[in-house]
Amino acid sequence: MGTNTPCASCKLLRRRCGKDCIFAPYFPSHELHKFAIVHKVFGASNVSKMLLELPVHQRPDAVSSLVYEATARVRDPVYGCVGAIWHLQNQVSQLQMQLVVAQAEILWIQTKREEAAAAVLLPQNGSEPYGNERALAHLHGESIIELPHELIVEDFGSDSSNYVSVQRVPLSTI
Repeated sequence: MGTNTPCASCKLLRRRCGKDCIFAPYFPSHELHKFAIVHKVFGASNVSKMLLELPVHQRPDAVSSLVYEATARVRDPVYGCVGAIWHLQNQVSQLQMQLVVAQAEILWIQTKREEAAAAVLLPQNGSEPYGNERALAHLHGESIIELPHELIVEDFGSDSSNYVSVQRVPLSTI
C-alpha cells in the first residue's frame, strides 16, 4: 500500500512493502496470522502467482478461500476442507433421519388424537353423541366446548371372541 506500515506478508517475510505489493490489499498488517497460515500451506510465491492470474474483483474471494483451505489443511492435513464438508454432510444426514423420526411420531400422535376424538363422538349405550361439528371445532382450536375428562375405550379384541376390555383414559394423556 505504500504506507509506513508493511502488510502482513512483508512483515512476516521481513522485506520492504512497496506500493505495488500484491499482498497489501488482502493481508493487512494486523492480520499476520492469516498470511502466516497461507504461506505455510501454499507458499508466498504460489499465492502471488495465483493472485496475479485473477481479475482484481475476484482476488478478495480467492484470498478468503485460500485462508479457509489453509486453516482446514493445518487442522486436518489429510482431508483439509473436504473432511469438514464430509463431516457437515454426515450431520445433515443424521438430522434428516431425526426429522423423519419426529415426523413419524407427530403423525402417530395425531392419529391417536383422531381416534380418541372419534371415540368421544360415538354414542355410548344408545345416548346421543356429542355434537360432531362442535367437537371437531374444539379439536382444531376453533371454539371451546366442554368435553368429558375421561374416555371410555372399548376394545373388542383381535380375535373373534366376545371378549370386551373397558378402560378409562384421561383426556390429558391423549
